[in-house]
Amino acid sequence: MAGKTGTDKKNHKAIPQLELSEMIFESLYPGLMITDAEGYITHFSKPYGRFLGLDPEKQIGRHCTEAVENSRMHIVAKTGKAEINQSHQIKGESMVVQRIPIKKNGEVVAVFGQVMFKNVKDVGKLAKKLSLLESKVKLYEEELINLRSTKYTFDSIIGRSDPIVQIKNEAMKASSNQFPVLITGESGTGKELFAQAIHQASNRNMYPFVRINCAAIPKDLLESELFGYDKGAFTGARSAGKPGKIELANKGTLFLDEIGDLPLDMQPKLLRVLEEKEFERVGGTRVLSSEFRLIAATNQNLEAAIKERTFRKDLFYRLNVIPIRIPPLRERVEDIVLIAEHLLEQMASDLTMRKIILDAEARKVLVNFEWPGNVRELSNILERALASMEGDTLTCSNLPYYLHRLKEEEQEQASPNIKDAQAKAEKNAIISALEVCRNNKSSAAQRLGIHRTQLYKKMKKYNINYNYLS
Repeated sequence: MAGKTGTDKKNHKAIPQLELSEMIFESLYPGLMITDAEGYITHFSKPYGRFLGLDPEKQIGRHCTEAVENSRMHIVAKTGKAEINQSHQIKGESMVVQRIPIKKNGEVVAVFGQVMFKNVKDVGKLAKKLSLLESKVKLYEEELINLRSTKYTFDSIIGRSDPIVQIKNEAMKASSNQFPVLITGESGTGKELFAQAIHQASNRNMYPFVRINCAAIPKDLLESELFGYDKGAFTGARSAGKPGKIELANKGTLFLDEIGDLPLDMQPKLLRVLEEKEFERVGGTRVLSSEFRLIAATNQNLEAAIKERTFRKDLFYRLNVIPIRIPPLRERVEDIVLIAEHLLEQMASDLTMRKIILDAEARKVLVNFEWPGNVRELSNILERALASMEGDTLTCSNLPYYLHRLKEEEQEQASPNIKDAQAKAEKNAIISALEVCRNNKSSAAQRLGIHRTQLYKKMKKYNINYNYLS
């Protein structure tokens, strides 16, 4: 068959297998030697002969110890154990070799020897190269693991109200194109959730989602975080340099959160990247390119910032191609209970708890509150409530006092009387004293001019649990 003779296609001639084996044997550098089970040489390559200054043909039949200084081929033949990447001294120089026993039916019939490196120093050079490559791979792996991981999709956005349905539809349309998106909304409304959902629904979802918070990184470090830096760019820079977020976002999505806090001197640099898709690392000279989709988010009024000259008009127009405003919770009251139940389901799953029930009174309290901190505040309140729960039902008593203060005030306004006003004043005085005294009951009682035992009775009477006050 053609495969046995090494037949090439078309114009190449067939090479006999034996001849091909010999060619391979003589081509491996710096050299090979094969002995029989007694240590007598059966094969000695020409490169090895040149390396040692010996005639390869005259070594055939000689014992390995006569031809090669400090040879251990005969020892490997007796032990049957391979010696991989071992140091070998010849003519005062250290080499790296390997000696491998060849067995048939469990018996050693030959030993294969090869010089891997002519000098041990070569191993050090290779190790340095591998170390550098390993560092680069580790760096990219860490960046990609942290930055590519997106866990939110459009299914993660909970709500049935008209405002949220409308904005989800707009975001879904945005995922089908490549234009920049500017997401605005109050703190805690879920701007990154929408950004991740757009990325996941787009044709870039197999590539990185790279996030950077423009407000969380010091001004003097932000440029190197965005653009990366080359070797020696500044004191403390990594010797191998570091890729920036723009570089890592190639083919994926770059999410710039808190874009309103981007320093004014950085804004024209970002604008150039958005228009040209080209940039240079800090301290570098090479022009790099990155093909990414930009999504920016802010809780600031950028148009007002333009008037105050803290944000560039040209950058705003470049970002605001597809504007998406996320409504606050107070504009979609009908979604509050849905979101609360969804969050409780997630928390119960994380804590391996049974399903948590939200009772009717607790629902009313949640719906009546205005939620200045939006979904983030709601999530925080529910976590605190879980810590005080007994059983699997979340009630009003598990919620912080300031949430039902509005309800109590409404009740008092509906039927005002001196007794209720006195009770309210007493309760507020106790809460105020506990807050000032940081929940020290003895100090609070002293401040109120009552005995500590009396304080405990009044706390029980007014259902005051200081641990969950705000």
